[in-house]
Amino acid sequence: MQNTLLVGLSKQMVLERQMDVVSNNIANMNTNGYKADRSLFQEYLSSNAHEDNFAGGDRRVSFVQDRATFHDFSQGPTEETKNPLDVAIDGNAFLVVQTPGGERYTREGNLQINNRGQLVTASGYQVLGTSGPITFQQTDHDVNIAPDGNVSVLEGTSRLDSIRGKLRLVSFAQAQRLLKEGSNLYAPGEGTQPLPDTKAQIRQGFIEKSNVNSVVEMSRMIEITRTYTQIASLLQQQSDLHKSAIEKLADVPN
Repeated sequence: MQNTLLVGLSKQMVLERQMDVVSNNIANMNTNGYKADRSLFQEYLSSNAHEDNFAGGDRRVSFVQDRATFHDFSQGPTEETKNPLDVAIDGNAFLVVQTPGGERYTREGNLQINNRGQLVTASGYQVLGTSGPITFQQTDHDVNIAPDGNVSVLEGTSRLDSIRGKLRLVSFAQAQRLLKEGSNLYAPGEGTQPLPDTKAQIRQGFIEKSNVNSVVEMSRMIEITRTYTQIASLLQQQSDLHKSAIEKLADVPN
């Protein structure tokens, strides 16, 4: 009976962690460029029975172990905004931004121009080009961002394009090692190095939405809640059974 309690408790601990992951996904289902997290579990076998009359398979107790979470980097749906500063990335690349903590990476493409003429994210971080921050002049208008990331404008009354920079797009050989930070940013994990990405393309006037499927995540939340409740009921029954057995043993005459 003690094994039943321990196995049930291990499952409840895993469900609690899974609920945290699902809740965070739901909270970010309207965050542009957000990538969902998924839970990864494995079976943990523990041998506690040692009597010779137990069959080999009965000596092992199977627990549930919360091994890790991983990022779902699948492409999210795109939405046309017709805003010339909105960009969606077709491919596995990331935009590079400058933060107080160093370079960070994001898929959030609703860009802006700050009061210093710099191209920034919605959180105010500078978007880096291949030659550093991208800066506009006061007379610039008709911003055009080409599929390869080149940013050009019309300057004043000129009808000739003026280049302001080229968006720096990078990808990672081991993207799962990227670490999520606030403001929809990723920090480089251990052993991760950004590599120039020449295959991804930019779509101007579009935004990549979150890849969270709200219906699926809500279904998972309901499933987790029901499973947790069922295990709690099972553990209570085992506890009552244990208590009843002790009471009956106490009534056995000497």
